[in-house]
Amino acid sequence: MKREHIVPLLLITPFALITVLVLAAIINIMVQSLGYMPVFGLYDISLKYYLEELSRPEVLQSLGVSVRVALFSAVLAAVIGTIICAALVRTGRTRGVMLYTVRLPILVPHTVVAVFTVALLAQTGLFARIAFALGMIGDYTEFPMLLFGKDYWGVILAYVWKEAPFIAYFSLALMANVSATLGEAAENLGASPMRSFFHITLPMSLPAIARGFIIVFIFAFGGYELPMLLGSTVPKAFPVYTYIEFIKPDFKLRPYAMAMNGITLIMSLVMALIYALLMQRLMKKIGGGYEG
Repeated sequence: MKREHIVPLLLITPFALITVLVLAAIINIMVQSLGYMPVFGLYDISLKYYLEELSRPEVLQSLGVSVRVALFSAVLAAVIGTIICAALVRTGRTRGVMLYTVRLPILVPHTVVAVFTVALLAQTGLFARIAFALGMIGDYTEFPMLLFGKDYWGVILAYVWKEAPFIAYFSLALMANVSATLGEAAENLGASPMRSFFHITLPMSLPAIARGFIIVFIFAFGGYELPMLLGSTVPKAFPVYTYIEFIKPDFKLRPYAMAMNGITLIMSLVMALIYALLMQRLMKKIGGGYEG
């Protein structure tokens, strides 16, 4: 075999191995979620574990919490990330120190983000102390309780801080290219910069922004660290609830935990399908074809 054939195979091998492992794990989860675990004497395949989990009020409440956290996080991250991206493109700072500064939150682990969030947003945190020093509050207890509450605003804000730069960086190349070509042409023909952005640059950049939105939504929906460290005890976020079910000592209850993992997987696939349908309609509307 020629070298030009061997090198691509060697480069793709790690990705192929990881893909095989991920697919094997998904298949294992789905099989166990249907109740087939011969090693523990479970042979009957059925949907009863899904049906029982989805009939429990606490599971539905937990699922609702995670959907809300994911939706708010993705929407806010998409809006703020788009603004950041537009500012970088407009000022021409798509490279250099400013871009590395924007990318910095992406590199920070979620556990570290949780520590920062507590230090900033807790009722004895930095923002509360500043508000007290400025006379905006008379006592630390008057500062809004953003952490460990049922509304999960601390978790949402932590996700937004980390994921808004991700969407900005994810969309930057496409938005910069559209702005430098079609957007500039529109301005040369008399359009104002604002009109050019909202009628040309932003619509043409929506596919990248939408991809970033879906990624953030799925990640926030399935994320464990921030809801575990910053969320409330009751109701628990869906991934936290799933982990608690998973570590129960009775292995014959494992299909219930796997059914919850299966629900997460199905939600992710549904979001991917919705994204594909919306992108198909969007690309037709703006006059382009849709490729996969």
